[in-house]
Amino acid sequence: MGVSIQSNRMKDSSMTISVGDKLPSATLCRIGDSGPECVELTDLLENRKVVIFAVPGAFTPTCSEQHVPSFVRNAAAFAEKGIDEVVCVSVNDPFVMKAWGLATGADEAGITMLGDPQSAFTKAIGLAFSAPPAGLFDRSARYSMYVDNGVVKALRQEDAPGVCGITSGDELLGQI
Repeated sequence: MGVSIQSNRMKDSSMTISVGDKLPSATLCRIGDSGPECVELTDLLENRKVVIFAVPGAFTPTCSEQHVPSFVRNAAAFAEKGIDEVVCVSVNDPFVMKAWGLATGADEAGITMLGDPQSAFTKAIGLAFSAPPAGLFDRSARYSMYVDNGVVKALRQEDAPGVCGITSGDELLGQI
């Protein structure tokens, strides 16, 4: 008997980010050479072309078996298209993101694994959801976007958290 997961998009005062919008400033985190460190999103995006994809949770089946691998296998192709960095965001702490990057090969492929532990960035762009039966609260919807100097140029979002189709690395690569 499986668990039925109903995705309830959180409704708050923020609007969902759209193509043409500038991403808000946000502080994400990762494990650096000296331990946990902050990453200011505006600094990461300034005068750069960046691919950002987000997942509901590290080490979850669809995220680990489909979504991250689709970006790992396309990392070189993104670079060939002039992408400066590929970033994975999840509502997890930086220690989990580091371990997950090592386990999936994302780290070796050069994908930057960033945590949004309080879901602040995810909520600010209007892409948070909760699925209590699965133990997921204030998580990120599955999406992928291409950002040029902080402005969203392409954005795709899945309708259900357990699906990775239109947000895959293959699909986003075709939009750049």
